[in-house]
Amino acid sequence: MSIETTVTRAWQRQAAWLWLLLPISWLYGLITTIRRYAYKVGVLSSYRAPVPVMVIGNISVGGSGKTPLIIALVDYLQDQGIKVGVISRGYGGDTSQMPTLVRDTSLPNVVGDEPCLIVNMTGVAMAVCPNRAQAITTLLEAYPDLQLIIADDGLQHYALQRDIEWIVVDAARGFGNKQLLPTGFLREPMSRLEGASVIYHKSLEAVAAQTRKRQKDSRQPQVNDQTMHLKADDMQLLWQSASFNNPISSKPPKKGSKVHAVSGIGYPQRFFDTLNLLGFEVIGHPYPDHYDFSLAELLQYSDYPVVVTTKDAVKIRALLLKYTAEQALTDEYIELVSRLWVLPVTAVLSDSCYARLEQQLKQVGIQIKKK
Repeated sequence: MSIETTVTRAWQRQAAWLWLLLPISWLYGLITTIRRYAYKVGVLSSYRAPVPVMVIGNISVGGSGKTPLIIALVDYLQDQGIKVGVISRGYGGDTSQMPTLVRDTSLPNVVGDEPCLIVNMTGVAMAVCPNRAQAITTLLEAYPDLQLIIADDGLQHYALQRDIEWIVVDAARGFGNKQLLPTGFLREPMSRLEGASVIYHKSLEAVAAQTRKRQKDSRQPQVNDQTMHLKADDMQLLWQSASFNNPISSKPPKKGSKVHAVSGIGYPQRFFDTLNLLGFEVIGHPYPDHYDFSLAELLQYSDYPVVVTTKDAVKIRALLLKYTAEQALTDEYIELVSRLWVLPVTAVLSDSCYARLEQQLKQVGIQIKKK
């Protein structure tokens, strides 16, 4: 078991031994505060983009639903006729090839898995680089008419000035023991939420309970806060190829059946919980965030269908593409891909989120025209 996995599990159960690390958390907090203040007063220089920048991030370690939120926002803005671009640090990619634009043919090992997913889902103009200023320059050189740039996971990147900040909070996990790393899983103190738009990511179960309560009692006030939740879409076969006929039926697994849920995202339990709510008997296999799977590794899950997230599917498809470019799939890999399924999810935002977005865009000179 890796150190990352050990500490993550300790955070989840709020293990008592984490408090032994409190002095390190104090030091981390001091460094974080000094660094932020240095940017604020100009001791450290920061970059101001020529177009408005909207930063979306979180103050905690682990997945919060940030990527589906960005995809939903890009879809919405594009539908409104706003020319939007996205930048990212390109975590997991090859920094020696950055800054670079992300295309629909880009590979996860070059630009990162999340950028590949965002571009494949939206077709948005996107560039990646750890230096966000270079990413923006590269993006604007290729797309000079962009009206807005969304910075993926740039909340702590104070070298980039921003006009709008959205912080995603996983309502199910909350803030744990409310301590900074490594005692807790907070990157910044909770006071960091002040002045930003906080989007609470609620679980499907919480949303369903809230809906039932409102239906049962018509006097329940209409919730008008900034929330989101993930809605599961129909399962899709991960790999489609004309080079072979599936020896096993390509129908998705039925509710009530057992499935291997394989996940290398920031908070795998949310993925497992979603499958449970959909009625599957889940055998969960959590891996570290951005984990690099191998095809041989997936062969061990041979007795039931294998379900993965869209983020993991991006990397697995790339592996299959590389494999089939060099040789034909063997019988065991044909059998594997016949059982590999993806569970897509869509971020559903409350009306308050969109109202807040429109207000903030208006403040930076971008008007959304009502259709």
